[in-house]
Amino acid sequence: MRLKTIHRSGITLLTLILAFVSCQPPAEEQATTSEFSVPVDYYKLDNGLKVILSEDKTSPTVIVAVYYNIGFRIEPRDRTGFAHLFEHMMFQGSQNLGKMEFINLVQSNGGVLNGSTRFDFTNYFEILPAHKLETALWAEADRMKGLAITEENLINQQGVVKNEVKVNVLNQPYGGFPWLDMPQYANENWYNAHNFYGELEDLDAATLEDVQSFFDTYYSPNNAAIAVVGDFDATEAKAWIEQYFAAIPSAELPELPDISEPKQTEEKRFNKTDKLANKPAIAFAYHMPERNTPEYYAMGLLDQILVQGNNSKLHVNMVKDKGYAGNVTGGINYLGNMFNYNGPMIWMANLTHDNEVASDSIIQTLDEVIADLSTNGVSQAELDGAIVKLRSSLYDNIGGFFGIGRADLLCTFALFDDNPARINDIESEFKKVTPALIKKTIDEYLTASNRTILTLEPQAVAN
Repeated sequence: MRLKTIHRSGITLLTLILAFVSCQPPAEEQATTSEFSVPVDYYKLDNGLKVILSEDKTSPTVIVAVYYNIGFRIEPRDRTGFAHLFEHMMFQGSQNLGKMEFINLVQSNGGVLNGSTRFDFTNYFEILPAHKLETALWAEADRMKGLAITEENLINQQGVVKNEVKVNVLNQPYGGFPWLDMPQYANENWYNAHNFYGELEDLDAATLEDVQSFFDTYYSPNNAAIAVVGDFDATEAKAWIEQYFAAIPSAELPELPDISEPKQTEEKRFNKTDKLANKPAIAFAYHMPERNTPEYYAMGLLDQILVQGNNSKLHVNMVKDKGYAGNVTGGINYLGNMFNYNGPMIWMANLTHDNEVASDSIIQTLDEVIADLSTNGVSQAELDGAIVKLRSSLYDNIGGFFGIGRADLLCTFALFDDNPARINDIESEFKKVTPALIKKTIDEYLTASNRTILTLEPQAVAN
């Protein structure tokens, strides 16, 4: 699954910040100066492929990222984990590149590569020296044209994925808690609530016909976006993209299933045991407002206020004041960020706590913090502080790891909104949030009736 592929680089972020600060005009001119802006050149090929070019000359490197509009959420029924299995198949060879040759091609040219499967997309990327852009474009086009779909490759990757499930979930303390578990408990619609890592019997049931049909349907240019980020010549890049991708035929895309979630009307509580865990844990989740609504942006700032950083209210109350745990973690979309998904989502937080701490005490503290926010409100100063934290995280993401975060936002905004230039509007949307909107969002979404609580209890193994 390779869930942690969007790395953050402190050095790269520092470079971005220093470059930004060094370009600041005198104070008297700053009021009329526009904010930092990501270059976006967006167009489409005749076959439907969405193309985003974003030049950045600060490093002699280039990123090619290809995102397909297919993820866990709409994989076939009785084939749980299939989208993830297919991600692995994409590294098994194509028309002109045999098994492992794609990987070797990138690495032998001084590059790195990876891929991941998320709720609403599967992505692949390469980071290479700038003069190797054509190589990456040719290779990505080669596997978009056709995979080496063989029985041997399928059986091999079924084994790899099943082993990944066993290592990362089944044989790991707190394996799958809560990132894999909570969506299954909090959601009702199968598309949002199934085990997207894959049931072992479903992985075994995948056939060559399944793989070929999945590829022909979802790995087509009219279901994809490609971003080129870094040090390149735009005219040259466009010519190569036309040369290698334009002739790939589009596909007839099926009607998307209904992935909407019914409104939750009462609190849900669940408990699971873990024979490998040594301390209890708890997670709580609230259904999010619809993406891109005013309340959605308000929840983004509430996330900063409640759980992000050591000055967040839940950290102060649960860790510093009451000592329930060493840390509280959380956020919107545990498999990415609050921008790179396209369907129902939950805001969630979790902590591992001492055996002496009752889970009800933790929930009581949570309720007290939320009630205080609703009753006394959020001051403009607190709101401004949340925006500063969010801006820092956003710029970290955009500048981190040679620009992978930038490519991620450009591709997902192209796939989901047909507007990658949204990357430059994010900060302004958060600045529209008012204390009144924050209160409205708390009272509508951070309620017990919109909440799911999952507790995990250690289960001692008899000697």
